[in-house]
Amino acid sequence: MDNGSIFLRELVADCNGKSIPIRSFSPEQILKATNNFDSSCFVSQDVYYKWFRGEIEDRSYMIKRFSEDEITGKRHRVKEVYNDIVLSARMSNHSNFLQLLGCCLEFPFPVLVFEFAEHGAMNQRGGVIVNGEESLLPWSVRLKIGKEIANAVTYLHTAFPKIIIHRDVKPMHVFLDKNWTAKLSDLFFSISLPEGKSRIEAEWVLGTFGYIDPLYHKTCFVTEYTDVYSFGICLLVIITGKPAIMTISDGDLQGILSLVRELCENGKLDEVIDPRLMKDITSGQRLQVEACVVLALRCCKERDEDRPKMIQVAKELKQIEASLKNSS
Repeated sequence: MDNGSIFLRELVADCNGKSIPIRSFSPEQILKATNNFDSSCFVSQDVYYKWFRGEIEDRSYMIKRFSEDEITGKRHRVKEVYNDIVLSARMSNHSNFLQLLGCCLEFPFPVLVFEFAEHGAMNQRGGVIVNGEESLLPWSVRLKIGKEIANAVTYLHTAFPKIIIHRDVKPMHVFLDKNWTAKLSDLFFSISLPEGKSRIEAEWVLGTFGYIDPLYHKTCFVTEYTDVYSFGICLLVIITGKPAIMTISDGDLQGILSLVRELCENGKLDEVIDPRLMKDITSGQRLQVEACVVLALRCCKERDEDRPKMIQVAKELKQIEASLKNSS
């Protein structure tokens, strides 16, 4: 009753109570599907939740369980749980979001049931683990994933009267289905801008170290360019196969952005591309990589007015993808 009433309240606040049909699952179904949330069903995790695979009535699902330890007693975190449910429900008609199918309200925090994504979540290097080993994604798949994440973020920014800012765009929040279609998830930190406004002051700077827009970090103001910056870092990670933050000599840290800028300035584009791709890459694909790197660096410009909007980024990635087809 408690969870249901909070959920309904948030739903009404978000979309005037417009019905979003999601199925109700019993705790018995959830526990049986995940073998009591056993590690054998574990997929991935963030600070505030874990993902599990599970089967209910012969159908596979991705099941999301929030961490009681990290959320209990923190009012703003509890609100973010319901924010995640309501916004995930609203995004479910877009093919590049992980579709929320149902939930179970009979746990301390709602357990969410999403569509199944065969290849699971991407890791911090922009890859996926298949049978315990990291699978090498070919360039065409990486470009497709980048384009589809851009489509999802563009939808958040343009499809509703209030612009929605994801605030935590990164590969670890992207699931891949059997066709390698990218499915953005985790709207836990998302925030809506007041209607007609282009920015809002946030109480806390939220996001992931390495992906947070320095401008947002400095001012606490969230704008659509907050996501553009994070997407730029995300695209660099997918291109290079390197994490957003790397440990270099003597334990010092280096960000992917400064590494790529350095290599580009010194004319070493070959060293930007994931070395595992180099032996199979064609000259046309090399030009695509180059165009993607230039676009990612524009997304990460210091001043937000120098960055493109997400709709422009999505358009450019579509053109980059089409360029090889047109030339072949």
